[in-house]
Amino acid sequence: MTEHVWSYKSTSGHLAGAELTGYKVEATDGGIGKVDKHSDEVGDAYLVVDTGVWIFGKEVLLPASTVVSIDPEERKVFVDRTREQIKDAPEFYREKHLGDARYREELATYYGTGFPFGTPRA
Repeated sequence: MTEHVWSYKSTSGHLAGAELTGYKVEATDGGIGKVDKHSDEVGDAYLVVDTGVWIFGKEVLLPASTVVSIDPEERKVFVDRTREQIKDAPEFYREKHLGDARYREELATYYGTGFPFGTPRA
């Protein structure tokens, strides 16, 4: 049910093997940070975003399905969530959560129930 959350949309402009590290990440209402790590693995694609001072130097994990477009010239990744939706996502700790299937399921449920897969979170 939540597998599609971990795949890039065909319309995102993502090319397999493209290096996204260092790209700025833009939510629907403003910047959230820069890509620190990413995975292109089929069915397990994601971005780890360093939020800098926006949420006190924390990182967030964004499933690939949140990416709506990539601009290689501007070095920007655009996602279909607001800053608040991203901030309210389950907290991410790289050492603890990168390989944690339960965390991935929790995150997939959180992002999978928001736009465009259902009713946006309030």
